[in-house]
Amino acid sequence: MKNHVKNFVVRGAMFAWGGPVITAIVWAVLKAAGVVSVLSVEEVVLGIISTTVMAFIAAGISVIHQIEHLPKAFAGLIQMSVLYIDYLGFYLLNGWIPLKRIPAFTLIFAAVFAVIWLLIYIPIRIRVSKMNQMLNNK
Repeated sequence: MKNHVKNFVVRGAMFAWGGPVITAIVWAVLKAAGVVSVLSVEEVVLGIISTTVMAFIAAGISVIHQIEHLPKAFAGLIQMSVLYIDYLGFYLLNGWIPLKRIPAFTLIFAAVFAVIWLLIYIPIRIRVSKMNQMLNNK
């Protein structure tokens, strides 16, 4: 367990920088599109700190797949739940989505998570099957 916590912290720390960088890119695009013209100091500070924490959690939770006694589907469900709470909580905190948009956010999040999970899972499953076939043939 201690090793999993360490891996969570290491992964989170490695990717925490990504949140503020993505936020800066989004703000630049919104400014170029004329959606946002001025941000207050408070909005910038909250955005940078919250996206750093959000990215830390999002990267760290992938350690759940290293816990071997957990079925992959259950680990995926835990990861999805943590990411959903992580993203939704920080989006609401920053005022990036209104409360009335939570159902739409939930559907989009679930669909994107499922697609990404399948894009990762299917090739791994194919590789494992090929390796098993090679082992059985020897």
